[in-house]
Amino acid sequence: MATSVDGARQNRTAVTQHEESDDVKSHEGNAKWLNAHYDPVASIYTFTQCIALSDINADGEWKLIIADLGTGCYDMKLKVYKGTSVMSENTIIDLPTGVVTFYMDVHEPRTPAIAVASGPYIYVYKNLRPYFKFTLPPLEVNNVEEDVWNQAKNDSIDPRSLHDMLENLRSQGVTLTVKSLRYLQLEPSELLPFCNLYKHAPLKRQTVITCLDTLKKSVSDEDAISCLVLGTENKTVYVLDPEAFTVLTTMELPSVPVFLSVTGLYDVEYRVVVACRNGAIYTLKRGSATAKYKIELSSQPVGLERVNKNIIVGCMDETLQCYSTKGKKLWEVRLPAPITSMELLDHKPKGFVAVCVALNNSEVHIYKDKYLVNTIKTEDVVTAMKFGRFGREDGALIMTTRGGGLLIKLLKRNAVFEEKSISGGPPAAQNVKLNIPKKTKLFVDQTMRERDNGVSMHRTFQRDLYLLRLNTARSYVKALENSMNPISSDPAEPLKLSAQVQGIGPVFKLSVHLQNTSLSIPSMNLLIVFDYDNNLYSFRKSHIKVPFLVPGLNYTFDTFVDCLSDKGLSDNVKVFVVRPGNSTPLLTAVISMPVSETMVIV
Repeated sequence: MATSVDGARQNRTAVTQHEESDDVKSHEGNAKWLNAHYDPVASIYTFTQCIALSDINADGEWKLIIADLGTGCYDMKLKVYKGTSVMSENTIIDLPTGVVTFYMDVHEPRTPAIAVASGPYIYVYKNLRPYFKFTLPPLEVNNVEEDVWNQAKNDSIDPRSLHDMLENLRSQGVTLTVKSLRYLQLEPSELLPFCNLYKHAPLKRQTVITCLDTLKKSVSDEDAISCLVLGTENKTVYVLDPEAFTVLTTMELPSVPVFLSVTGLYDVEYRVVVACRNGAIYTLKRGSATAKYKIELSSQPVGLERVNKNIIVGCMDETLQCYSTKGKKLWEVRLPAPITSMELLDHKPKGFVAVCVALNNSEVHIYKDKYLVNTIKTEDVVTAMKFGRFGREDGALIMTTRGGGLLIKLLKRNAVFEEKSISGGPPAAQNVKLNIPKKTKLFVDQTMRERDNGVSMHRTFQRDLYLLRLNTARSYVKALENSMNPISSDPAEPLKLSAQVQGIGPVFKLSVHLQNTSLSIPSMNLLIVFDYDNNLYSFRKSHIKVPFLVPGLNYTFDTFVDCLSDKGLSDNVKVFVVRPGNSTPLLTAVISMPVSETMVIV
């Protein structure tokens, strides 16, 4: 039976006496946390961006605010928990993408408002009641699309022609309105009723909010007035005034923002670090309308946190990476499983700042810089986390699981996190000073020779270096002309190819790794074929059809190779990536096959 947060707080004294006998240097996660509450059937489905902790009643009792996604189509609600019981529920019309609390006025008592991002709207709740709804500025409608619908309104074109013209606009890359997109999804028999019903309706094109955060306006106090910062699907970041709810600043991005981290003051100086859908991180500063390119990640981001002046980001390739604000990579940690959620652990009473990383193997790892200092094992995969003050406790970790469970843990007061790596460090032999021998006569003679013939030696070195560069350039040009390079030089087909052979024979496993290195352009309609000696090898798959290649992801294609010769012979195998109808391959990799071992029959 799970205990409540209040019950856990009342039993603090007795538990602390028992904690003093424990080994606080242990890295077992449950030794540093109290299990305050666990409800595996709470039916909460949300993400980290949709959870907030705040003293919304100004009574010193901090509440848990969750925007529940429901089933994804209906039953979306804004839930407020006091302790472990729901004290308030409000229905949300569309899927929520972010929840924050902020102070919008100086009236007493100082109670914060709740902002919920949902679709193109920001819903503001004051005292747990709807207060205001902000709508994103409408986007400009394409002139050709508007003209086409005007013709349909005047019955100048038939519904089938309207469908063809809209389809042509979409194929040209024009962003259409929702009405046009819905019209393109209809069956031929449904075109006429839809056109007659909606042809007089005005065209509107709206975007949706993808991420939400807050920015202090004038002072950095905890209860200071804050602006809302929101990223949208049309690659724009808006800063909203907290009182009039007007757009103060508009900033453009090269891609769609998915995570925001805001620091500073709006009236003084601020910086917005944005992780975008194209696998890059950009920085926005006060006074700049566009983003400055900073960091290109190895794969798409799944979480972003700021720790002092460092940017810590989790990626889809199971890595946790740290960068400086100037874009220099400081360290990288390889994780044992994919990341499902990230949260900043800022325990102010002890001045401890770390990053919580939830993994797909039902574990939560806590990293202080690049060192793993704690591991929490859970019953289910954690999909959302929030650390902060809950109730009257300063160190509460709220977690929701993939199955809809709610888990609350409290940090023990005598918990100590060791700021060193759990894995073994460098061997002690590295700290032993080497016994460097004295200078020999040969060393002295060589030094004299370099001193007397320095000019001629330098000229010889330069000549050899130029020859090396010339031969390298010639080989590179030859490889480009014959398409013998494993990396495509065509900007329209940004591909990367690598291959490896596994096994000792007579059956080998050939793995081909293919990656689309573009930021936004997918690749399709490709084939992988092999060129080999039929007398030596037999491929079980002579060609492999390549599926749709998503940018940034690494695809692996396997085939088995049978060695037909038992005389210890081997040859090269060429791997081509081709497009049907094109005689020149896009990529080529040459594999030197190993000598096959003789089959032993027992």
